[in-house]
Amino acid sequence: MYPIPAVCKMFDTKFKHLLKLYSEREMAIGYAFDKDTEEQIEFEKGFEYIETKDQLKVTEEIKKDMEKSIPMDRLLCGDVGYGKTEVAFRAMFKAIMSNKQVLFLCPTTILSQQHFINAIERFKEFPVRIELLNRFITKKKQNEILKDLEEGKVDLLIGTHRILSDDIKCKRLGLLVIDEEQRFGVKHKEKIKSYKNNIDVLTLSATPIPRTLQMSLAGVRSLSLIETPPVDRYPIQTYVLEENKNVIKDAIYKELAREGQVFILYNDIATMEEKKKSLEYLVPEANIICGHGKMKKEELEEVMYKFMNKEYDVLLCTTIIETGIDIPNVNTLIIIDADRYGLSQLYQIRGRVGRSNKIAYSYLMYNKGKILSDVAKKRLNVIKEFTELGSGFSIAMRDLSIRGAGDILGDEQSGFIDAIGMDLYMKLLNEAINELKGKKEDEKEHKYFNISISKHIDPNYVIDDEIRIAMHKEISKIKSRDQIKSLITEYTDRYGELNQDILLYMETKYLEFLLKSKGIENFKESKDEIIINFDEETTSKINYKDLSHNATKNAPL
Repeated sequence: MYPIPAVCKMFDTKFKHLLKLYSEREMAIGYAFDKDTEEQIEFEKGFEYIETKDQLKVTEEIKKDMEKSIPMDRLLCGDVGYGKTEVAFRAMFKAIMSNKQVLFLCPTTILSQQHFINAIERFKEFPVRIELLNRFITKKKQNEILKDLEEGKVDLLIGTHRILSDDIKCKRLGLLVIDEEQRFGVKHKEKIKSYKNNIDVLTLSATPIPRTLQMSLAGVRSLSLIETPPVDRYPIQTYVLEENKNVIKDAIYKELAREGQVFILYNDIATMEEKKKSLEYLVPEANIICGHGKMKKEELEEVMYKFMNKEYDVLLCTTIIETGIDIPNVNTLIIIDADRYGLSQLYQIRGRVGRSNKIAYSYLMYNKGKILSDVAKKRLNVIKEFTELGSGFSIAMRDLSIRGAGDILGDEQSGFIDAIGMDLYMKLLNEAINELKGKKEDEKEHKYFNISISKHIDPNYVIDDEIRIAMHKEISKIKSRDQIKSLITEYTDRYGELNQDILLYMETKYLEFLLKSKGIENFKESKDEIIINFDEETTSKINYKDLSHNATKNAPL
């Protein structure tokens, strides 16, 4: 086995740092939060809606993690409006009841403001001090908050990336909650973890980035899913087409006819006023207002207030609506140059409509005559295909297929996992844990089976990437011939007759299980021979006399 420093030289210093970080979390002794108190029960009863089955399930999963001494690193995946924030509030309250402080990291100023307002309302019956930190908070107020945070007087601090600054010091930080993780780079998140690697971390996302999803599927991070939709929620009707003035005109008039409002996403501030004039000429009856991130705080707040107050029918804006905007009366969305956005971003933006009991419409438009790249085509087709409620996880799975898992240990959020390989990552992780524990390398823990069989599921057999990943996971769990028979029956019934490669793949996984369970350390297959090495414990039990008498017989494994 390679020593961890030697292997890491093959890559980069950042790999070694992040690998060491994750391995430290695996062996770290964190804080075991208290069991639910009476206050916790009262807090949860104060929720004004009836919890969905999934909300209750994931809440229990998170609580169990928090009550363990191993630091939690859990991803909570659920569509917009599915109740992730309430689950997070319950986790925060549990931490605060255990006399710990909480940081709530938000991707935008608007979202941090909205979470702050919601938190004040949700925690109002309990003695919890909540503060907000973003670019709109005055310097004097910021200094006051920082001082009180360090002295332990602030229980919950909500903010943007400002709370990742070096001057943020907590007296007894216990929980970090990250909302919409795809908006932050790895360095931002790892910064918190690196100097507080024994705190619990809960990440909320509707569509996690491919690397995060891959790590959750691989078991490096825990994964919780909220798939139960709210009552009276309809799928968003989605159309992908060339930019068309008549379609835009009809869509706006259709929404105005039912007294609704419209978002038009136009991510070019320089020509926004010009676009506004062309829309006013196209639909003279509509009152249109512009909003973008370069406006002054007061000006942008005034725009949003007037639009939410229904003084305007159409908001022509940049991606400021991507997160944190919750206006149930807006049920038509038009995205100009939709091919320029990532899949997760498109899904997030589309989630700004359809938040009421009305059917919502989403129009994804690209420049007339423009030749789209293969990746852009795939993204637009996926967002069009997945209109059903709760599609966020499926879209993330498809994004994993389109973009690849990314550089798991590095900064890039797209790329291909083959660059390092999950098997190698897990091997390095185990070695790093052993090194940090001062434990010598135990060769028998690293069993290597060189079996020349393809472990590939042909896309022609199953087109859906999510299903193929699930098949790989099921096949990897094979421990008996009955399991093989059961999978063959299931797959044949659902997808048709299995080809020889998949059948051999199943047999290989069963063989690997047998080899591991019978004390075989290495198995190497070549053209002329098969070499089997037993581990020390098994070797010591072999009766060589009997073995020599039966050398010509095929001894069962």
